Amino acid sequence: MISFFICLIALVAGYFTYGKLVDSTFGPDDRETPAVRINDGVDYVVMPQWKLFLVQLLNIAGLGPIFGALQGALWGPIVFLWITCGTIFAGGVHDYFSGMLSERNEGASISEVTGKYLGSGMKTVMRIFSVVLLIMVGTVFAKGPAGLIVKMIDPAGEGTGLVASATFWLVIILIYYFIATFISIDAIIGRIYPIFGICLIVMAVGVAFGIITKPEYQIPEIWNSLYNMHPKATPIWSFMFITVACGAISGFHSTQSPLMARCLKSEKQGQFVFYGAMVGEGIIALIWAAAGCAIYEKTGGLSTGLLESIGGGQSAAVYDVCIKTMGKVGVALAMLGVIACPITSGDTAFRSARLTIADWAGLDMKKWQTRLALTIPVLGAGAVISQLDYTIVWRYFSWTNQTLAMIVLWSASMYLYREKKNYWITAVPATFMSAVSATYFLLAPECLGNFLNAKTAEGATIYNTAVAYPIGIIVAVVFLAIFIKATKKPAPEQA
Repeated sequence: MISFFICLIALVAGYFTYGKLVDSTFGPDDRETPAVRINDGVDYVVMPQWKLFLVQLLNIAGLGPIFGALQGALWGPIVFLWITCGTIFAGGVHDYFSGMLSERNEGASISEVTGKYLGSGMKTVMRIFSVVLLIMVGTVFAKGPAGLIVKMIDPAGEGTGLVASATFWLVIILIYYFIATFISIDAIIGRIYPIFGICLIVMAVGVAFGIITKPEYQIPEIWNSLYNMHPKATPIWSFMFITVACGAISGFHSTQSPLMARCLKSEKQGQFVFYGAMVGEGIIALIWAAAGCAIYEKTGGLSTGLLESIGGGQSAAVYDVCIKTMGKVGVALAMLGVIACPITSGDTAFRSARLTIADWAGLDMKKWQTRLALTIPVLGAGAVISQLDYTIVWRYFSWTNQTLAMIVLWSASMYLYREKKNYWITAVPATFMSAVSATYFLLAPECLGNFLNAKTAEGATIYNTAVAYPIGIIVAVVFLAIFIKATKKPAPEQA
């Protein structure tokens, strides 16, 4: 339990120290923000700082710091290190710069921002990449809550009525997504998100309190379990770094940050809104990872109990944790937080997809007819994807998500280079994530894993790390070399 509290304290301290360093490196000033200058009453709306923080937290949280952290706990308490260091040195930096660079560019979508600093070719790639990712995320964050609602209504899985159907709740959620994507950002998102944000925070505190106070649960120490505890022997590098995703660093966040960049009253709110929300998500992920490590039995030093729980469905695992840590009294609030969390990321995912396409095509979003013309096909695509297997969609989301984070960090590095500022603050995590993304692409079954890896007679995967690890490192070094070479050229004049 000591290592859990050390990591918790480190996350809070990281906000006030490294977060301040990141903020001072960027250099916020008193210039008029897009929310004040444009203020169209639809997407550009000034919001108070406390509301910006809670909305940003819900936008980026989704299922990631809950489902991802529980899955990350399969590797044991070593996941605490990734959540803590990833949040402070990578995720917080990524979220801050994606938000503030958008703010400096009229609240532009992340595809337009990366295009400005990495070239027109990357802009085209990122436009397609972002829209596909956002629709996948929105779909994932619709199917997950639908399953959770059914689990809460019918824990035993015996119901056959309409309200016990995941399809029924999926339709309801998609209808809500349509409304939230179409109307002004402060009509629903700005009003109800703070309430759900409080529920999410209370839920995390409740789970943490249950783990700490119940003697039957013991959070293992990192130094006593510094090895791979995954029952399937799945490599820590790079699977754990991809799996945890939103609890440490997530490219999805860069698609959400522009929403709040369009609502900042002052640039000096950036550290609290962007870096602070990522630290909040890191804390939530740390709590859920601790729950996964503490509650379930180990067999031969492996996380077999947790694997069995997750095997029954991620929704069932979340429900199980809530029951065991808070009992029936707190489970309603906990489930509300877990359900609201992904729903409130799903609607902003579709909203971001609409805005990305609008920026791409240069469309004015003031007219309701234009918004409707974009909202219908975006939600229609989500409805089609929702018919695919949830786990397949999530696996493809995982790699594309972290690859997007890598690209955004390289974009921020180029910005800092042009501004003659310390670009290593973003170039180092960009290099790290380049190695992570490349290695995962080689080893993951949904990518090249089926060609590179082998199988035992029993069907277990033998990961070809001897090939994948060096190639992943080489890719990262090549990317860093390309960036360093670019810094040797005279920086172009800023418009």
